[in-house]
Amino acid sequence: MTYLPPNEELQTLRDFMRWGASRFVEAGLYFGHGMGSAIDEAVYLVLHAVHQPPDFPENWFDTRVTAEERQSILGLIDRRIAERKPAAYLTGEGWFCGLPFMVNQHVLVPRSPISELIEAGFQPWLSPDSVHKVLDLCTGSGCIGIAAAYAFHQAEVDLADISSEALDVAWENIHRHGLDGRVRAVESDLFNNLAGESYDLIVTNPPYVDRDDLESMPDEFHHEPELGLAAGDDGLDLALRILLQAPEYLNPEGILVVEVGNSDEALVELLPEVPFLWPHFERGGHGVFILTREQLLEFRQLIEAVQR
Repeated sequence: MTYLPPNEELQTLRDFMRWGASRFVEAGLYFGHGMGSAIDEAVYLVLHAVHQPPDFPENWFDTRVTAEERQSILGLIDRRIAERKPAAYLTGEGWFCGLPFMVNQHVLVPRSPISELIEAGFQPWLSPDSVHKVLDLCTGSGCIGIAAAYAFHQAEVDLADISSEALDVAWENIHRHGLDGRVRAVESDLFNNLAGESYDLIVTNPPYVDRDDLESMPDEFHHEPELGLAAGDDGLDLALRILLQAPEYLNPEGILVVEVGNSDEALVELLPEVPFLWPHFERGGHGVFILTREQLLEFRQLIEAVQR
């Protein structure tokens, strides 16, 4: 159990934020699920406990909490330490591109650097007016595809995942954002149930964690579904399938955007001739590549040669 301070020691939201951050550091928690530090996570959990959004004005941080709010705050801080669950699983909500998404144990916590590409409208690789259909492959909660629907107001978006439990979450998020009719969720093992579809943009954050990294991950990651993480010895099992199949589902000027994280080096070593473009991210993150349909077709034989 977390040490509980006497009532008079902590009085304001700011007091609890500072105290919670100290307890998190003391407990050796890991912060890699959308939160950059102990203080970020403490601020988020304290505000959630008092029913306020993450952008709650800082000048209100010095307001005092009630006895009921105190218990809610301490309860969340205690659970974060005792259970080692990412904060989003405790609140049932994750944030991506400034948008809220329902999350549970069937989906990964939203955190991809692809958010920067979405916010930029995938420029200069795509013209916003040219994007009419988008596929978010291995969608999980649907956060990438739904954020893309906000970026491309005229586009229809498909969210595809092999997990029916994940798609239940994706549908909830489609409803939450009022995107029924323009965004749909499809149960599919990669492209298997998407025959006849063609997209201007295919964006995917597939499982890409290699065997060694999976075994050495902090406790927080082991609360996430292994189906959304594990991808074989080198983390490329799904990425290679996507590279081979994607050109059949891309329009002539379409692009493929894939996150492979720490498996980027293994991918380049396996396919050194392929001209992967690796964008730089201002807010951190790496391991996302972009290829055009033409490039995928040009290097198809090389990709076929390394298929498992």
